[in-house]
Amino acid sequence: MRAHAVVRGPDGEVRTLGPGDIIGRSWCAALHIDDPRVSEAHALVSLRGDRLQLLALRGRFAVDGKVHSELVLAEGQRVLLTPELAVEVLDVVLPSAVLGVRGAALATTALHGATSIVARPDPALAHANDPGALLWLWPGERGWKLRDLTGQVRAVEAGDSFEVAGHRLELVSMPLVASTPTQDRSVLRAPLRLVARYETVHLFRRDTPPVVLEGVQARLVSELVSFGVPVAWSVLAAQLWPGDDDPVLARKRLDGALARLRSRLRETGVRLDLVRPNGLGQFELFLYPDDVVEDQL
Repeated sequence: MRAHAVVRGPDGEVRTLGPGDIIGRSWCAALHIDDPRVSEAHALVSLRGDRLQLLALRGRFAVDGKVHSELVLAEGQRVLLTPELAVEVLDVVLPSAVLGVRGAALATTALHGATSIVARPDPALAHANDPGALLWLWPGERGWKLRDLTGQVRAVEAGDSFEVAGHRLELVSMPLVASTPTQDRSVLRAPLRLVARYETVHLFRRDTPPVVLEGVQARLVSELVSFGVPVAWSVLAAQLWPGDDDPVLARKRLDGALARLRSRLRETGVRLDLVRPNGLGQFELFLYPDDVVEDQL
């Protein structure tokens, strides 16, 4: 009950990659390629509807002599990250349904890979390495597994339930297409023009003074502009603080930067969901239909 691709990396090692997994040189990449010709976050595996795709991030890739920025993954493909480094697609698995989790304080959310559950204060899905994790879920060869703070591990499936910080959560079966994260646009907002210059970000709205973000806040937003897709918190942190190999410290630094960014947005009247988590341990730049982004990086 998990969409995934089985691939062989340039070193011959076989890996299983699911939605949100990164291919690149970064220490936290799911398919880590230690080669200077490969970008830290070169490409991302993403579930779009009922198709598993490979999306270019900081690099490009080629298949059959054609350069791509996005590619629907299929068995037998040989994806060239560079002319000398290839990733072979051995299999693509797209089940009719995937496992999800829901609760009174947690909207039904699909589980696409190793995930932890935190309570801040309500339950939320986070990256498996989140320092505030209270419970972990991950896919094994014969199904999903759960581990709690006592260290107990057990197999779980749709219909099972468990408690996190006083909240009852239940595992459910979700149709594959419905499991893809969607954007809520039910609330109308004034159109936003965002100009990203890395060290500064300018936010313009009609009849309102411009807002300028600087420093880490600007770099955080600019990185999300550059990626253009949801990105794992660990990859985002690695881009902001390269060389920091401590995941606990990296998460604390990122949480602090996000808190200061939200405070700045609140002070200036900019919507707080401009940068938001998507429930899968990833962050994204959330844009409404009339918003415009100018990438001047």
